Amino acid sequence: MILSLNRRALLLAAAATITLPLLPALAGKPEDATMNFVTTTDGTEIFFKDWGPKDAQPIMFHHGWPLSSDDWDAQMLFFVAQGFRVIAHDRRGHGRSSQVSGGHDMDHYAADAFAVVEALDLKNVVHIGHSTGGGEVARYVAKHGQPAGRVAKAVLVSAVTPLMLKTDANPDGTPMEVFDSFRAALAANRAQFFRDVPAGPFYGFNREGAVVQEGVIQNWWRQGMTGSAKAHYDGIAAFSETDLTEDLEAITVPTLVLHGEDDQIVPIKAAAERAITLLPNGTLKTYPSYSHGMLTVNADVLNADLLAFIKG
Repeated sequence: MILSLNRRALLLAAAATITLPLLPALAGKPEDATMNFVTTTDGTEIFFKDWGPKDAQPIMFHHGWPLSSDDWDAQMLFFVAQGFRVIAHDRRGHGRSSQVSGGHDMDHYAADAFAVVEALDLKNVVHIGHSTGGGEVARYVAKHGQPAGRVAKAVLVSAVTPLMLKTDANPDGTPMEVFDSFRAALAANRAQFFRDVPAGPFYGFNREGAVVQEGVIQNWWRQGMTGSAKAHYDGIAAFSETDLTEDLEAITVPTLVLHGEDDQIVPIKAAAERAITLLPNGTLKTYPSYSHGMLTVNADVLNADLLAFIKG
């Protein structure tokens, strides 16, 4: 029995000796893992996806809070099939990007996006942003992309622009107490909070007669929990308190504003209906009964409208 066990151990050791050198080849070269990251000036590593022909017109997608570039699956697969080059990145502290302590504000978000654009040398880019990503697009285009001559068009979908927070100058905004409750819920039980949001108002699954999609809820939760609690906590102030009025006023490229009329996360009155009055070259399209998450649950409609705008 002892001899049998020793023989088995020798055989396993020999197999491991043969197999281990092959593992890097089976898994891909080690350097491949670093090829989908850009390091910013403050040392933050930003993860990105880059699919499609490198000589095709690029479309860059900017995700919402607290998600990742995975939230653009329905759009990236659609547009790469249409022959475009599609790029999406994980915002700092989100998804696979570095879980850094600071820099969770619109200025850093926009600068990080520019770092990806410069690293890939993207030109004639269409930038599409959802929710917080819409705010990021506005700041990016106004401060970086447009001055550098790299932007063709912009799209703001269910965007937080120009300002979410209720103030004397923005009476239709959302009261600070709501955002304070977000912070409290996140700090108390982030996992439960990140289940309640997609299961309820985000996709309109709390509406009577709604067809609840469990996979969509779980995917939202998965993306959120992959990121940093610190980035998500700080990001609430970034998406709610950043005034993007001047950014919108500075954007001269054609800009499409899309918003669901039943958006319970970013109500349309203080968002799209104000944003369109500030954009020098903007077009507004709204969707009756559509939710904040319409890019996912109504992807067929939204993708067709995005394609028409990009090709128009």
